[in-house]
Amino acid sequence: MDMKGDIEPNVVGISPRNLQAFASSSSLHGINHIFVDGRFSLRRAFWSLAFLSSLALLLFISTDRVQHYFDFPHITALEEVYVPFLTFPVVTVCNLNSFRLSHITRNDIYHAGEFLNLLDDQFNIIEPNKTEPNVLAVLLELSDFRKFKPEPFNMREFYQRTGHNLQEMLLHCRFRGKVCSADDFDVVFTRYGKCFSFNLRKSDKPLRTTMKGGTGNGLKLMLDAQQDYYMPVWAESEESSLEAGFKVQIHNQDEPPFIQQLGFGIAPGFQTFVSCQKQQLIYLPPPWGVCIDQPQISDYFDTYSITACRIECETRYVYENCNCRMMHMPGDALICSPSQYRNCADPALNFLTEKDSDYCLCKTPCNLTRYAKELSMVKIPSKASAKYLASKYNRTEEYIRENILLLDVFFEALNYERIEQKKAYVVASLLGDIGGQMGLFLGASILTILEIIDYLYEMIKCKIFQCCKKNKNEKESMVTT
Repeated sequence: MDMKGDIEPNVVGISPRNLQAFASSSSLHGINHIFVDGRFSLRRAFWSLAFLSSLALLLFISTDRVQHYFDFPHITALEEVYVPFLTFPVVTVCNLNSFRLSHITRNDIYHAGEFLNLLDDQFNIIEPNKTEPNVLAVLLELSDFRKFKPEPFNMREFYQRTGHNLQEMLLHCRFRGKVCSADDFDVVFTRYGKCFSFNLRKSDKPLRTTMKGGTGNGLKLMLDAQQDYYMPVWAESEESSLEAGFKVQIHNQDEPPFIQQLGFGIAPGFQTFVSCQKQQLIYLPPPWGVCIDQPQISDYFDTYSITACRIECETRYVYENCNCRMMHMPGDALICSPSQYRNCADPALNFLTEKDSDYCLCKTPCNLTRYAKELSMVKIPSKASAKYLASKYNRTEEYIRENILLLDVFFEALNYERIEQKKAYVVASLLGDIGGQMGLFLGASILTILEIIDYLYEMIKCKIFQCCKKNKNEKESMVTT
């Protein structure tokens, strides 16, 4: 055969212009019955219809699988992990009463009486007829500003001095059966004022751990609510409480307390059992999820968390609107004065919390630790123990019933839950599904696709070669003429 007027054959010896030869040698099923010599027959029509129907089904199912892949589905796997010991969480405790009336001075009343909701703007007691006689007598004495010379007022010192003292509130403390004390707690400030945290991360102290689950293997506290020191309440405000008792939050060492929103209450007259289970949550980053995979830079906290982000955002918002920060907020800006608290900081923070939800959008970190809790309570003291506790702590039985409470925090078991999001559909699954459908409908594979690409390449090369040869022949004929 003379090959001078044609291109060279391809690697399989088939001319790229010979479609019938390609169809007969291709591994793609069905086309060898379509592209044959002769007239178009009913048999060829049947095979053409079958081939096009199979191709349409393949494209439909493949499109669905590709769309499913780009939905980025995920599944959640739950695993219980047993360990020889667990790091005990931070237990933060706040008295619901922020300031002790017995520690407030005349200078405090002069500067912060309106802030404390005790005096009006004319330095008059707000509701004298609704006040108990002994409390009214104290307020009348403190609000007598005749011959009084005001002194400088320091908000930080005021919070430190008038807040409840843990040495006085803590009547009994045991951790894993061993005696502990107020020295094992660190002072932290929250929206409730001066609070106390057990097992904070400190450079000079190792973290407490527990090697058993169940009550008696955690932290057990007996606390005195000290209701005799509570501020009189005539109306609801941010600095006064209608309740008696404590707010408690159980959280991770890398997470600051956010007790006003995440804490739970414990009441005098009850022993509260808190059974905890550690949960380690691992989320997928975008596009499968919305968590934050990269560490976020913070001006105030070493580790990113939702509460750290929230506190930082609130600090920034209050500073932008009031040019100061509240006592519980981090940073080195000036602490708001009583008038700034009342007229600017408290309203700004309330607005941010209740209405302006778009200002502080704090995304979940991809790896976080939290503690699931189950609470149960029993009444204390019993009739048999009331007299004993009253004599032991030099209180009346009525005082014991109205002020004493017990808190018992422990792990339910020596394990933790690992909750992890995993990709439900990956590239290998997508290729496997499409490859399976290709094999089912067309008997095709990756090599079949390569055959088609190779044939198309040879076709294009052939066309280009013919075009170039034609142009060359035309130029030669013009030159000859």
